[in-house]
Amino acid sequence: MSSLIMAVVGVVMIVTGYLLYSRFLAKKIYRLDPDFETPSHRYNDGVDYVPTNKLVLWGHHFTSVAGAAPIVGPAVAVIWGWLPAFLWVTLGTIFFAGMHDLGALWASARNKGQSIGTLSGRYIGKHGRNLFLVVIFLLLLMVNAAFAVVISNLLVSTPTAVIPTWGAIVVALLVGQAIYRFKWNLAWVSIVGVVALYALILLGDRYPIELPETILGLSANAFWIVVLFIYAGIASTLPVWMLLQPRDYINGLQLFIGLGILYLSILISQPTVVAPALNENVPDGTPGIFPLLFVTIACGAISGFHGIVSSGTSSKQLDKETDARFVGYFGAVGEGLLALGTIIAVTAGYQTLAAWEEVYSAFNEGGVVAFVQGGGTIINAGLGIPPSLSATILATMAVLFAATTMDTGVRLQRFVVGEIGEMIGVKLKPWLATIIALVVTMGLAFGAGADGSGGMVIWPLFGTTNQLLAALTLSILTVILLQLRRPIWPVFIPLLFVLVVSVYALIVQLGTFYQQGNWLLLVMDIVILICALWVIIEAFRAMVRARQEPPVAEFLPEDDELEPAEK
Repeated sequence: MSSLIMAVVGVVMIVTGYLLYSRFLAKKIYRLDPDFETPSHRYNDGVDYVPTNKLVLWGHHFTSVAGAAPIVGPAVAVIWGWLPAFLWVTLGTIFFAGMHDLGALWASARNKGQSIGTLSGRYIGKHGRNLFLVVIFLLLLMVNAAFAVVISNLLVSTPTAVIPTWGAIVVALLVGQAIYRFKWNLAWVSIVGVVALYALILLGDRYPIELPETILGLSANAFWIVVLFIYAGIASTLPVWMLLQPRDYINGLQLFIGLGILYLSILISQPTVVAPALNENVPDGTPGIFPLLFVTIACGAISGFHGIVSSGTSSKQLDKETDARFVGYFGAVGEGLLALGTIIAVTAGYQTLAAWEEVYSAFNEGGVVAFVQGGGTIINAGLGIPPSLSATILATMAVLFAATTMDTGVRLQRFVVGEIGEMIGVKLKPWLATIIALVVTMGLAFGAGADGSGGMVIWPLFGTTNQLLAALTLSILTVILLQLRRPIWPVFIPLLFVLVVSVYALIVQLGTFYQQGNWLLLVMDIVILICALWVIIEAFRAMVRARQEPPVAEFLPEDDELEPAEK
């Protein structure tokens, strides 16, 4: 199988989905209105509610939702063969992820930029909202703790990525000042920012920074984790225009350049896909492909975390409602292209089937390392970039995306902690909510050992919970569309599919965790399963009510009695 054919077919499918299907969703289902006053204008506070150029907002949104998951998930899932992963990524991006992300962004923008958890209270009910917040909190806990460990491991294993990782923060701060304070031309600022970022990559490749085995009494991994959490806490409280937006925007441009380098290398070298289309000789201990494929690849096909970002930060920065198609759906397209590139890198980046099987000798043995190795080989063969620099480019790309997701994740967890506080009658200041979020997440990261490895303890549940949250978000969209008497099938059919595979995966994992004696995961699995089933029951009852009640002509902010979120 030629990797070029896989790349061309996959890219054409995903891009066609944006050009045609997203247009259908925008016009016929969500009916985006260019004259609607978005929350960023209505509640502009210069901190969270900020009208933003759609290109800049797309960069923030895309890099916030991407992270390392669309690399890790597909790089693990190809153990079942490249064909199932390819089909789930391409079809999932078109009919699941794009529709989900656009819908969550639209629904939140129509409801004062409120989070998907708050929307569940309005459209499903009070009990549904409370349980929804529990699932969201646990998912963000997994994202922040696990990504901190992923980043620290990459900084230790790939010391050439240290300088560009931290230097990118300085570049982002300068870009933010240039765009918002000095009002410089966006195109020139973008060019200078990207050049500076790649100059840092060259500098990092030349001067790797390796920490000693212990520093301030901590291991190198633990030290990086502490530094990452301190940074994320500070970044999450700064105005979005100062760091979060410009950092994500520059990283978004960097990713597309990195993907361009990878895809151009595929075009030139045309490596052969050595992995089997359907792997009939999976290693012992590998779980069954159904339903695990559909939760192993979450980001890159459909992801509940995207709904949190869409309704948590992006909806508060949407300049025009019609920008939601580009920001939401095209953001999913960018992640789908990253997942597709990952599949090609880890299946065609090795010379022989034996070499590939050596890497995939057990389930979960692939991942970021396989992506960096395989992708680096393809880039070296296609463009002649030295192996070390090729690996540095891909490793930096993975680190920066994991870091930007962690930035946004901590900010979102602050919002959720604040909402939970209000739910129990306690109003928390943003700085206190941030401290609570950081303490709980760091407690998980360091709970299983001083090296911070505890952050990966709950990773097996991440994909399942992520997909389950996507199903819950789709249930809210279905209720809204029923109230408005609009077609629901583009949302309802994906809802049923994702719900079935997620609940099935939770049940399968219950048995696995029990056999392993992993009581932490077993208890969390049970809690998530009970909360999710309860929310789904409430959601379907809300759907029945929506069909029986008189239709709602339109829902507008002034008709909403709820207070603006995070005002």
